[in-house]
Amino acid sequence: MTPLRYTPEIETPEPDEQATIRGIIEGMTQSSRTVEKREHHAVRASHAKSSACTVGRLSVEPNLPPELAQGLFASGGEFDVAVRFAQGPGETLGDRVSTHRGVSVKVFGVAGEKLPGHEAQTQDFVLATGTTFPSGTASGFLRDGKMIGTATPLPEGFKSAVSAAMRGVNTVLNAFGTESAKADFFGHPFSHPLAEPYFSQAPLRYGDYVAKLGLFPVAPAQLALKDWTLDPHRDEDGFRHAAVDFFRGSEAVFELRVQLWTNAATQPIEDASVDWPTEDSPYRTVATLRLPAQEADSAARRRYFDDVMTFRPAHALALHRPLGSVMRARLQVYEALSNFRHAENGIAAENTASIDRIPA
Repeated sequence: MTPLRYTPEIETPEPDEQATIRGIIEGMTQSSRTVEKREHHAVRASHAKSSACTVGRLSVEPNLPPELAQGLFASGGEFDVAVRFAQGPGETLGDRVSTHRGVSVKVFGVAGEKLPGHEAQTQDFVLATGTTFPSGTASGFLRDGKMIGTATPLPEGFKSAVSAAMRGVNTVLNAFGTESAKADFFGHPFSHPLAEPYFSQAPLRYGDYVAKLGLFPVAPAQLALKDWTLDPHRDEDGFRHAAVDFFRGSEAVFELRVQLWTNAATQPIEDASVDWPTEDSPYRTVATLRLPAQEADSAARRRYFDDVMTFRPAHALALHRPLGSVMRARLQVYEALSNFRHAENGIAAENTASIDRIPA
């Protein structure tokens, strides 16, 4: 189908959206204070526990068709990248609490007009397991955030039990050919972090068009891990150990694919909980991400990625502006929570502008 063109009018914020976003920031900041008191350190309000901290290259395909040759992908070329893989919770938990996962990509050397407040020549993409964001909208984000905030002070054993129950829900649903995105959010399988795809979940401007993004593993060494399963009772940091061990001897390769907006009826902009049907618009490859064998968890590198570096949807080209209710919330929420975390730890935040800043 012919892709639909971007115009500012495709976004329709709710009248009270700003109040909702303030509520999200207040609630997540309070949760972060609770975690800081327990861990004696302020961690990321989501995706706190890194699995691998890597560097590599992003190669944009040459001679893409016009609808794909947009923004960062307008012409072929190669870019340095920094990529952080992490577990979902905004606290440092054992891997028995296997929830959704995230991957953050910072692309260096990106020229062009940026969003206000972003001055580095970089473009960030923040992705997670699951094609949708279960909360759907900013108001849903606030509602679910309150539930997570209530659970934050509870013992880790309770969170492990919830995670196991949610995995059980999807095991039953999978037998009937379906699954629950919310159940997966709280109870993701014990799969290998490098063997599954990651998605933007919500849309972003794609030059003249609109798209969602996905990172899909393609290296044979990654595909061979499709049946790998962690035994968290033997290793509470097993996801990190598995990812770091992989990078000590192998290269990870992902295809970056784009799903263009082609049907306003089935592909809503404002509700990120709705999966965009691939029958309307398949994912199409625009670039290849290569992460060579490396030491992905040195003490200096992990500290830099976890405590100093910032990844935000707002670190973007104007041609890749995040879109929709959840993304508009993220533009403010990520900044506020980053400011809180860095202030509490007495560490200056760094909007890293060059890959040379990444420790070995």
